[in-house]
Amino acid sequence: FTPIFMSNPVNPDPMTPPRMEPQLYHDMMSPDEVKAVRADVRAFCDEHLAPVAWEIGHTEESVEAFPRKLFKKMADAGLFRIPYAKEIGGLGLSHPATATAAVIEELSYYSNSVAAVFDVHCILAGHALEWASPELQARYLAPLLDGSMIGSFATSEPNASTDLSVKALVTEAKFHADHIEINGHKRWITNSPVADFVVLLCKDEGRMTEVVVDLKAEGVRVGTPDKKMGNHGQLTADIRFEGVRMPLGNVIGERGEGLKIALQVLTYGRIGIAATGVGMAQAIFDHSTERLKTRKAFGQAMAQFQHWQFRMAERATEIENARNLYIKAGLRMDGGEKFPEPEAAMAKWYATNLAGEFARDGVQIFGGYGFTRELAADGSHYRVEEIYRDCKIAEIYEGANEIQKWVIARNIFGKGLTG
Repeated sequence: FTPIFMSNPVNPDPMTPPRMEPQLYHDMMSPDEVKAVRADVRAFCDEHLAPVAWEIGHTEESVEAFPRKLFKKMADAGLFRIPYAKEIGGLGLSHPATATAAVIEELSYYSNSVAAVFDVHCILAGHALEWASPELQARYLAPLLDGSMIGSFATSEPNASTDLSVKALVTEAKFHADHIEINGHKRWITNSPVADFVVLLCKDEGRMTEVVVDLKAEGVRVGTPDKKMGNHGQLTADIRFEGVRMPLGNVIGERGEGLKIALQVLTYGRIGIAATGVGMAQAIFDHSTERLKTRKAFGQAMAQFQHWQFRMAERATEIENARNLYIKAGLRMDGGEKFPEPEAAMAKWYATNLAGEFARDGVQIFGGYGFTRELAADGSHYRVEEIYRDCKIAEIYEGANEIQKWVIARNIFGKGLTG
């Protein structure tokens, strides 16, 4: 493996704590190329993401606020090529799914917003295009990889998200002799306010089909960005389609294969979202460890209280387990398993649940400082507050955690009993 770029890691923020992962976590599963990607992307994040992460996480959603400069740096560094084979412009790694998940962990360590942008651009939109014709790949996948186009992926609707069934979907593709006509309404679509195209799941004569739609086409209306509790740098908005005409060749795969493609892509995505849980949990751990060492109460460091010693021991063990789960799921996918269950479901549920529970601990450890976005007296700010807001969505998107538990239960009891 040849590094994507060379960089000198920096520590731009004096409040950035030492990383605890190198001394606590010993990666015995990741292949060397994955470890090299992780180290390379970590250097990129230390240098380019860390200095802008707070601004990204604390600026209200708008098209103007989208981190375009950082997005271009990610493209120029080759981050968007990591998941793909050489023949379609990627790096041609032997373990692309595992490497991609490692990338997402490193991004989410500083910004879950940026990790979500990468996930939808690369894993969801980009991975779906692997089923596309060479012509579609040339028009959409090649510019996605070099960052000249931004991709989005749309399954969710106002009344269809967890339930991706023909009965639940409103968005419809009607096939005519020389074009596809699309009408419908999608919601919560990441990147849509700044994207150039969307990979769209539509109902199609009692089945489901994936179609690529140019977001600048006549009849497409993208709404203004939603105002969310967290992940402010991840822009989402509604998209409405009114008599939109697309070429017949814009179908991804075959007609009727849309749900199969969407589910495979979302399974890949769930491994990535598990990695975001680990990245956020690791960030909380590092910040909390330093705070417990330096914050004093009743004349002693908080780290001297057995309660916090035991709690941090528990969290260290849970982060170990969560990271192992997503790496194992990635390795199974790289080995040819399209639906690496139950590991993908276990990883997504366990890691994101851990981030949520640990975020609450982190705010408690920092006390009033952890509840403050920015301290007026000196302009200081603390990462745990942002993670507390950001981590909740990880338990919801790309398959709610209740669904992940159902998938695990189905592996235990079988479809005959669980449905």
